[in-house]
Amino acid sequence: MIVHDERVPGPHGDVDVRVYEPVGAPAAALVWAHGGAFVAGDLEMPESDAVARRLQENGVLVVAVGYRLAGPGTCYPVPSDDVLAAWRWGREFALAAGVRPELVQLGGASAGGNLAAGAVLRLLAGGEQPPAAVFLAYPTLHDVPPEPSPAAAAAVAGLPEGQRWGAADVAAMYAGYLGGPAEPGSAPAAAVPGTADLTGFPPTFVLTSEADGLRGSADEFARRLVLAGTPVFSCCEPGTEHGHLNRPGPRFDASLRRVLRWIASAPDLTA
Repeated sequence: MIVHDERVPGPHGDVDVRVYEPVGAPAAALVWAHGGAFVAGDLEMPESDAVARRLQENGVLVVAVGYRLAGPGTCYPVPSDDVLAAWRWGREFALAAGVRPELVQLGGASAGGNLAAGAVLRLLAGGEQPPAAVFLAYPTLHDVPPEPSPAAAAAVAGLPEGQRWGAADVAAMYAGYLGGPAEPGSAPAAAVPGTADLTGFPPTFVLTSEADGLRGSADEFARRLVLAGTPVFSCCEPGTEHGHLNRPGPRFDASLRRVLRWIASAPDLTA
């Protein structure tokens, strides 16, 4: 297996990506964006590296994206532009490696899930071909959290206050991403994909953590995808908290098995 770093041209300068090539012809490909509340995370974190290596071991070519983080002088659309540039480059790399177009997916975890979903919306709005399918792990997709289900609320109630991702925490996260506080409904659709028109969105796997204050956002997005006519597979990993793909172990393993099954079955939904 081969792992190598590349620099991908983007509108704000080169974007760091790390390519994980499996032994032999790749069975599929995933362009993958880590999480970190838009302000943290990198290509070394387990949510990026461990996920990519597990998929690589199972024949998937992975392009992990080291997008620019939000902070002083960096806000939307910069991280979104980086993911979009990485997607375009990664798709072409995968096709050149022999991956069929219907086997090339885009995905992300938490804030990376937001960036992946936002990139899909931007591709659709620009008349470009979207990914064949999408994988979103415990994504944040709303700047104002939707009401969680009773089961989700009960699971979060057992967490310490600082781990619940309440409305104030979410507002602060999006203020950092958008470059300042925004009135509800005023943010660009690609920055808050959960409020956007989802017509034409590709088949999507939405994976959630059981005890996660952001679970309501993912659940609402999955519901709206169904209403828009998108094939959706939604699954909550039991016994997990937000960011569980950043903590390798039994639940990480279970989720990655689900992801591999999804990657193998998604072409049936895109035919």
